[in-house]
Amino acid sequence: MEIESIINDKNTKPKDKTLALSNMLLGSEISIKDLIHYAETAKDSPKATCIEAMEYATKINPTIGNAECLIFVSKCLTAKAPRIKWESAKVIGNIAHLFPDKLDEAVKNLLANTEHIGTVVRWSAAYALGEIIKTKYGKNKTLLASIEAICEREEKNSIKKIYLAAFKKVKT
Repeated sequence: MEIESIINDKNTKPKDKTLALSNMLLGSEISIKDLIHYAETAKDSPKATCIEAMEYATKINPTIGNAECLIFVSKCLTAKAPRIKWESAKVIGNIAHLFPDKLDEAVKNLLANTEHIGTVVRWSAAYALGEIIKTKYGKNKTLLASIEAICEREEKNSIKKIYLAAFKKVKT
């Protein structure tokens, strides 16, 4: 089945569309490049579904997320739609360890999303930033200082816990 036909199927629930696309990625029936190509010109809802499929697949098999995927989702962090922001951040969190030298744009955009009004956007940014500081990212000292400042002003304990757990792993 083609990406477009899954996305446009009115009889399939949104979560089932995401699962179908994710399984197709994992089963090599479609490539990450195919999904990115479709998502680049899609409206917000289908685009978010494609990115969520990438997130599901990269959680199971991070190597599905290549450098092109990292670049795509890093740019998507600046989208207006919160769902696109949070799904993109989760993909980055899943694949960051594969690209420690290519995370600058992702980090810049994730840091901007730490001030977003939406809790889920901030939570996802925290997840991705936490995963990044666990990598061999070259600018970790600067990033750690930024994250400490974010953690101090963050009001939600659920988000603070993500940062604190990452700090613990880095310091051990």
